[in-house]
Amino acid sequence: MPDVSETNKTMENWFNLYSDALFGWAYHKTSSKEVAEDLVQETFLSAVKGFKNFKHNSQPKTWLFAILNNKLIDHYRKKAKSATKANKGAELKFINQTNSFFDSHDNWLPSASEVAWEEEVHLLDDEEFKGIMENCLGNLPDKWQLAIVSKYLSDKSADQICQEMKVTQSNYWQIVHRAKLMLKKCIDSNWIR
Repeated sequence: MPDVSETNKTMENWFNLYSDALFGWAYHKTSSKEVAEDLVQETFLSAVKGFKNFKHNSQPKTWLFAILNNKLIDHYRKKAKSATKANKGAELKFINQTNSFFDSHDNWLPSASEVAWEEEVHLLDDEEFKGIMENCLGNLPDKWQLAIVSKYLSDKSADQICQEMKVTQSNYWQIVHRAKLMLKKCIDSNWIR
């Protein structure tokens, strides 16, 4: 077992080397400076507590990022669990809005503001678009946001996400579908082409 002073020196060195990269990742995933700072702090606290279990089978940076990614998942899971009745009401509102995208036979209703998404190849390189996308993502109900972040930003499998969210596969795919519809509607109304 490493002694305390050796552990402290190692952690201080890792903090100096990796804290900026960890913060950048956490900020990218949360869009909140305060939340990102808290998550990085929690990452290093967990690393200190679990240092004796670090086997050096991976690089320290890889190990720290794995801890941070678990903290991010926990953050979004807690956020989804803390949904209030107001959030459930907002979710119903969003569900009703997405129903307006289909006719009585569940066929897609074309809209005058349809966007030729295929032509927009490099939108994620555009800072203004990324800001609008983050804002639209932030306006989704917490559970919908967690599903989208887990699927598209964390590249998790559907089975993994269903287990974490404690939902069925069909409910998960419905959440993702409705969330994508609302993101598209929000981006269509806010993105000036």
